[in-house]
Amino acid sequence: MNKDTRSSNFSLSSHGLLPQEEILEVGKKREKLIIGIPCEDPQQENRLALTPEAVDLLVGNGHEVLIEKGAGKNVSYSDTDFSEKGGFIVDTSERVYKADVILKVAPLTLKEINFLKGQQLVFSSLQIAKQSEKIIRALVQKKITAIAFENIMDKHDLYPVVRSMSEIAGITSVLVAAEYLSNVRGGKGVMLGGITGITPAEVVILGAGTAAEYATRAALGLGATVKIFDQSVHCLREIQNLIGHRLQTSVFHPQVLEKNLKSADVV
Repeated sequence: MNKDTRSSNFSLSSHGLLPQEEILEVGKKREKLIIGIPCEDPQQENRLALTPEAVDLLVGNGHEVLIEKGAGKNVSYSDTDFSEKGGFIVDTSERVYKADVILKVAPLTLKEINFLKGQQLVFSSLQIAKQSEKIIRALVQKKITAIAFENIMDKHDLYPVVRSMSEIAGITSVLVAAEYLSNVRGGKGVMLGGITGITPAEVVILGAGTAAEYATRAALGLGATVKIFDQSVHCLREIQNLIGHRLQTSVFHPQVLEKNLKSADVV
């Protein structure tokens, strides 16, 4: 009698043929933040911490943004520009300063600190070397976490916020200088741009930092001749390499500097 005694030891579970539980990633619920953007003092600061586009991005990520009425006036943004992006326009500074996170440009004043409820995050410039002891003690007393954007460093050991502001300052300085050279503004009636057959305007720049680099780029782009003075030969060599254009550079030699300051159209 031929018996087929083969009783299969084939395991369905070991071969993955049985239904398995599906492992799903459990996402962490994001905490909603209330972010406040107060008005800046127009006599000290005309910039604003966020644009309407940035507000739209924050609102899209589930956060609430409070903007003080008229905060964008000096940067040509209306309250409607912010409200259309999901921001809430509030009438009083006191309400804005009760938010979890405060975003502003100028350092906090003692009056503004008094509006804070405590244990909040403030992201602004601090200018810690210039601050009074009273301001520092007031921040400590209210347990404020203050982040100075001028001290934020990236992975390349650079200060991105300060660099961006220096770029803006450097380019703007040359454009403003070009405007004030015109006789409409009471200037010499000299064009900063290079005109064929006419000696170009002369720009003297003191210092060889980031602002100087972008002022140099702007001035050269308009056709002016540029002379840069700095106490560091290393910095002069570095800006020469960054610009990629042969520049007239010098250390601070009194007689040379005096001569060039007298002949310069823009300093």
